[in-house]
Amino acid sequence: MSDQEYDRRRIFIICSMALFTIAVSMSLGASVAADLKSSFLDPIDFTTSATMIGEILGIIFLGFSVTLFAVSPFMDVIGMGRAITAAATLIIVGNAILVFADVIASGENIYWALWGGMLLKGIAWGFVEAAINPATASLYPEDKTHKLNVLHAWWPGGLIVGGLSGIAVSSMGLNWQVAISLIFIPAFAFLILNIGVKFPKTESSELDVSFGDMIGEIFKRPSFFIWFGAMFLTAASELAPGQWVDLALTHTVGMPGILLLVYVSGIMFVARHFAGPIAHKISPVGLLWVSSLLTCVGLYMLSVADSPITGLVAATIWGAGVCFIWPTMLASAAERYPRGGAWTIGLIGSAGALSTYFVLPLLGAAYDKAKLEAAGGAEAFAAMAEGSPEQIDTLIYAAEKSFQTVALLPIALLFIFGGIWYNDRRVAKKSAATAVSE
Repeated sequence: MSDQEYDRRRIFIICSMALFTIAVSMSLGASVAADLKSSFLDPIDFTTSATMIGEILGIIFLGFSVTLFAVSPFMDVIGMGRAITAAATLIIVGNAILVFADVIASGENIYWALWGGMLLKGIAWGFVEAAINPATASLYPEDKTHKLNVLHAWWPGGLIVGGLSGIAVSSMGLNWQVAISLIFIPAFAFLILNIGVKFPKTESSELDVSFGDMIGEIFKRPSFFIWFGAMFLTAASELAPGQWVDLALTHTVGMPGILLLVYVSGIMFVARHFAGPIAHKISPVGLLWVSSLLTCVGLYMLSVADSPITGLVAATIWGAGVCFIWPTMLASAAERYPRGGAWTIGLIGSAGALSTYFVLPLLGAAYDKAKLEAAGGAEAFAAMAEGSPEQIDTLIYAAEKSFQTVALLPIALLFIFGGIWYNDRRVAKKSAATAVSE
């Protein structure tokens, strides 16, 4: 394809803005999670309110996963431009439901209003990822790892803007509905920018791969399922803690937990622009192994951080770890299984989202269990004064336990990526030796 046929620069800007908007929405959602919990869920049942907010935050990832899974194989039929238009519309509607949740519903039904609004946001995210990743892979086939990392630098960019916006709104004494409403600005912006733009076909279409062959690609090459399983663990190590960090760590580190997320996002935004040279030097799978090691160490350190300084140190290590994982996983799948096209990339992204859907409620359940265990039961916790040292100590203990649970996940990745890295090097040496002998 030629630059004359497709406006690569404009398409890449639209893709970046779409992902940026989703990230802003996610960050604002994380920043108001405590408000949603205290305003709506604690009155319903304070003993399981953390589990409920975990379910509400987690449904975004189920909507994302199912949409990405269902839409990706038909991206050439749907059209990338239409998918992005649908995403913008759903972001606007989903966030509007959150803003007016207490108008739409009352009592226990507010839970379902929040749940439904988050679900629409997740579906919007699925449409975005189903379009932008194969679009970038098609526009830059010679530089997938680097360009996908640059594209996904706008994910942490959005987290930064969303997190700081949430903090600013709170510091001005405005309610959380104002914070959520900010998302309408970038959503309308990329909706308008997308009008009339011609998008490319997917790589599998460019390679003239039939729909049946694209679907069958992963079954003909079962090694794909190793990458699919690995994505479950990588996403659970990045996205789930990112949504949980404000609610869980604010009391433990002595600063708003969302600031740690903003700080980590800053690391990711800068570093992802340099992914290409790093991956070229040690290989994409080598980069994933190093990332997994740092992620494991960083998550455990976050679970025991007890001051702003230790929180920042732990967040730095965790941020360096998760920085390259998501886009490099997508790029690795696209490079190793190109005939799978958008379907391959979509399945990898779907696995990551589905993982987070399961992990967030588990984090909430672990938090609730530890909270009641430290307090000595539900009645004892209910008797604690809001903001009392006794209550804060209890919540600190619960936060530590919930983060220690998720810190175990990256350990398995060290063995998975280590094995793939070793096998790649072995095959490369064998091929080089064969070439020399010939």
